[in-house]
Amino acid sequence: MPQTTQQENGRGLWYGMAAYGIWGLFPLFWPLLEPGAADDILANRMVWSLVAVVLMLVAQRHWSWIRPLLRQPRRLAMLAGAATVISVNWGVYIWAVNNGHVVETSLGYFINPLVTIGFGVLVLKERLRGAQWTAVGIGAAAVAVLAVAFGQLPWIALTLALSFATYGLLKKQVGLSGLESLAAESAFMFPFALGYLVYLEVSGRGTFGHTVAGSYGWGHSALLVLSGLITAIPLLFFGAAAVRVPLTVMGLLQYLAPVFQFLIGVAVFHESMPPARWAGFALVWAALALLTWDALRQVRADRAERAAAVPPPVPAPAPGAPREPVTR
Repeated sequence: MPQTTQQENGRGLWYGMAAYGIWGLFPLFWPLLEPGAADDILANRMVWSLVAVVLMLVAQRHWSWIRPLLRQPRRLAMLAGAATVISVNWGVYIWAVNNGHVVETSLGYFINPLVTIGFGVLVLKERLRGAQWTAVGIGAAAVAVLAVAFGQLPWIALTLALSFATYGLLKKQVGLSGLESLAAESAFMFPFALGYLVYLEVSGRGTFGHTVAGSYGWGHSALLVLSGLITAIPLLFFGAAAVRVPLTVMGLLQYLAPVFQFLIGVAVFHESMPPARWAGFALVWAALALLTWDALRQVRADRAERAAAVPPPVPAPAPGAPREPVTR
C-alpha cells in the first residue's frame, strides 16, 4: 500500500506540473492566432471549449452530475456568474498577451493568492494569522510601487487577479470538478459566443473559415479549433493531480504558471523591466514566500497536533502473565 500511494503521489505531481506548465506556456499560443482580434479569439475559445469538453464527457460517459445540477437554481446562478467572470479573465488575458503585456499578466497570477486571502476575510469572514496579514500588507505595498512603475494602476494584473479570485470563490461554492465546471460554464456562454461569431462574420471581422493570401490560411482556423482542446486538457491534468497530491503541494505548484509567464515575457518577448518594476515584483515574491512558509508551518503544526491526539498503543501482555479480571 505505501508503495502504491507513493506511485500515485508521483503521478499526481507530474499531472500538476503538466497542468500549470501548460497554463504557463499559454503566452506562446495566443499570438499564433493573430491576426484574429482578442474578441474573435475569445468567442472561438468559448465555442470550441464546449465541443472539446462534450467529447471528453462522451468518452468518459460522465453525465450523472447534470440532472441533479439542473434542479438547483442557486448553483446554476453561481455557475452563470463564474462563466461571466472567467470570460472577462480570458478576454483580458488574450488581449494583454497579444498586445505586449505578458509580464503584467504574470503579475496578476502572482498576486491572485493575496486577493484570494482578502476575499476569504471580506466574504467568508475568515480569520488570518499574523504572517498572512503581513503578506497581504506587503502585496498592497507592491501594487503601490508597481503603480508608480507603470505610471498608473496595473489594471491588467488587478483585473486578472480579481476576476480569477472571484471565479475561485464561486467554484468553491458550486463544488464541481474542473471538467464538469468547464462544461457547465461553456454551455452558459456558448449561445453568446456563437451569436458573436455570427456577428463578426456578418460584419466582415471574423477570421474562422477564411483565408487571406500572404496573411493566414486554413491553419489559422485549425488553431482556433485547437484553442478549445488546449483549454480543456490542463483542467483534466489539474483534476487528476488534485485527488493525488496534498493541497499544500498544489498550492506550491500554482506558482509555476506565473513564473513561466514572467520568463516568457522577459526572455522571449523582451518586455521592459525597469528597476521600479523589479522592486514591485520583488515585494510580491517576498509576500508569496512568506505565505508559503506560513502554510508549511501550519501543516507541520496540524500534523503534530493530530499525532498528539492519537493515544499510544496498549502493549500486549507478556506470555504467561496473569490477566486482569473482567468486570461487568
